[in-house]
Amino acid sequence: MNLIVCVKQVPDTTDVKIDPATNTLVRQGVAAVLNPFDAYAVEEAVRIKEKHGGKVTALTMGPPQAVQVLRDAIAVGADEGILLSDRAFAGADTLATSNTLAQAIRKIGAFDLILCGKQAVDGDTAQVGPGIAALLDIPQIIFVRAIRELSADKIIAERMTEDGFDVVESTLPCLISVVKGINEPRLPSLRGVMTSKKAVIPTWTVQETGADPERIGLKGSPTYVHKIFTPPARTGGRKFEGETAQVVEAFVKAAAEDKLFAP
Repeated sequence: MNLIVCVKQVPDTTDVKIDPATNTLVRQGVAAVLNPFDAYAVEEAVRIKEKHGGKVTALTMGPPQAVQVLRDAIAVGADEGILLSDRAFAGADTLATSNTLAQAIRKIGAFDLILCGKQAVDGDTAQVGPGIAALLDIPQIIFVRAIRELSADKIIAERMTEDGFDVVESTLPCLISVVKGINEPRLPSLRGVMTSKKAVIPTWTVQETGADPERIGLKGSPTYVHKIFTPPARTGGRKFEGETAQVVEAFVKAAAEDKLFAP
């Protein structure tokens, strides 16, 4: 079974700073790690390989240093990694990112299952996985919390919802995005770390992927950040004390004076 896992390198901090000139994340000087949700996708892919056989390919788009998340994936069981890195990829929104990854997957060739984390913690859009599936014209199951059955031609998975979960069946090839509860990611073994350090990881540019320059990076991004600002701090508000009837009467009077419910 051929498995592809899409991963991302994200800032390892909650103190994220924004460049006011470009409205983009400041990544210089900030430690970076494998996106936490993607760690669950890698683990699930490796478990599938261990059970059904096959190969796991980790794929990421980013600057040259993003190669480290591919080595992290190889250290825990992925077979190979591919880095998509080119200045032309910079400034991509979720659509342009999805298109770049989808084009790379087309070049990789035959696959049975694509796995993604449900979202990246630096953007929280949860759009790239579904975007890849749409561009490749394959079925998708998002927010997967468990895989009930997987065979050569179909998958049955539990899809998390606000009220519980749905059981969804799909033909293969298919894309799934996984949630935190699907497994417990393993720690890399010494042998895995040594293997990851020795791994030769190719870098694909625009030319290697064959992507349309008009559909990637900033040129291929129909959305952009117009403005980023820190919202003003909340004020203390007003507090009403006393018996219930008195509090209700005081609140209604105050609301009328402040015209809170005016059309």
